[in-house]
Amino acid sequence: MKDNLPLISVVIPVKNGDAWLEKTIPAILGQQLQGGHEVIVIDSGSTDNTLRLLDNYPVRVHHLPPSAFNHGGTRNLGVSLARGKYVVMTVQDATPIDEKWLNHLLAGFDDDNVAAVCGQQIVPHDRDKNPIAWFRPVDPPGMKKYTYPTPALFDALSPDDKRTVCRWDNVNAMYRKDVLERLPFRRTEFAEDALWAADAFRVGYSLVYNTAARVCHYHYETPEFTLRRSLAEYYHYYKIFGTIPPSPAGEWISLVRNVRVLLKEKTIGWREKWEWLRFNSRERKATRQSMRLFMDALAKGDGQLDRLHGQLCGTPPQALKPGSVTGR
Repeated sequence: MKDNLPLISVVIPVKNGDAWLEKTIPAILGQQLQGGHEVIVIDSGSTDNTLRLLDNYPVRVHHLPPSAFNHGGTRNLGVSLARGKYVVMTVQDATPIDEKWLNHLLAGFDDDNVAAVCGQQIVPHDRDKNPIAWFRPVDPPGMKKYTYPTPALFDALSPDDKRTVCRWDNVNAMYRKDVLERLPFRRTEFAEDALWAADAFRVGYSLVYNTAARVCHYHYETPEFTLRRSLAEYYHYYKIFGTIPPSPAGEWISLVRNVRVLLKEKTIGWREKWEWLRFNSRERKATRQSMRLFMDALAKGDGQLDRLHGQLCGTPPQALKPGSVTGR
């Protein structure tokens, strides 16, 4: 470490994360990295065993009142606390798959114009996680860089293309700290990462995606959670990029696809397969309901869409802890 300063600062917003942090924190602290790294936890009012658990690790803990939490603003606070040249944004329930995670992210900074590098989320093959979502790679890991030298070139993209190149993700992303100081996250309750990516492109920075930098991340979702989360995504991506959600596949088509996937999984019993089929059917129903609500409100104008979002998504849903929901 130069002058005892770490090369990388890892920032983790936390609230009631004791179910995950015993796995997440050691995996981050165990990264093999020349130059060193620090972990900064921003806790916003945990009432479980989180703070006592964090006492067992060499991490810096900053306390934030729950009322002050904001997805963009809280991450800007993390940047102000960071001592590293690079700042990594992640979350309390994301675990690096190996000890080279930070090195993979660093590898994307291959020229001075690269402002940030985004990794990949995967769902591990654990029996308490939806097997339809299990990670089944098709292509080998690789890097892709996007650059738009002028704002006009980025703005000329279609809404869907803008969303594609801005599929940015603060579950797994590394930034140059000096860039975040010049171009901070906007204060917003959702999609601060995608919004920042669009801002970065418009001022000429390059962004890199490296699928070799992987973290395991999964949320067990109830239908209510799925409805609110889907509606929040549709709303914010419409506001940022102008995208309209595509019509989903028919229920029978989706069911057949799920059956084919589950039949290939030999580690899951028939009863579990049946339970996961029912689980995914409920999730699809909730997603379709959120899409209908979105489209019906949009047909009546942006004002109605704003009111719908305020009613159903005013407070972003928090991930459910493992074991907090019985049955599927």
